[in-house]
Amino acid sequence: GQEEHLKRMEERMMDVEQKLRLVKRLLQDKVNQLKEQLSRNTKADAMVKDLYVENAQLLKALEMTEQRQKTAERKNYLLEEKIANLNRIVKNLASPSFNS
Repeated sequence: GQEEHLKRMEERMMDVEQKLRLVKRLLQDKVNQLKEQLSRNTKADAMVKDLYVENAQLLKALEMTEQRQKTAERKNYLLEEKIANLNRIVKNLASPSFNS
């Protein structure tokens, strides 16, 4: 009777231990999974920040390029005006009324 009882108790304990080991393994898997996810999220966060910074730099570069373009256009316009004035002067100098 009592030995039978003890044997059954022992078996039950072994069963419980086995289940506990299984639960422990599953929990460990879950922890590893969550750790991986966290590191992935952290990496994604870092990538988003990098992209944000890169985007800001590109916008700045674009602004500077546009600024340079405007300056070049203004200079070009002034140059065209000067050339037109020079042409007028040359034409006036070359005109018969000036030579006579």
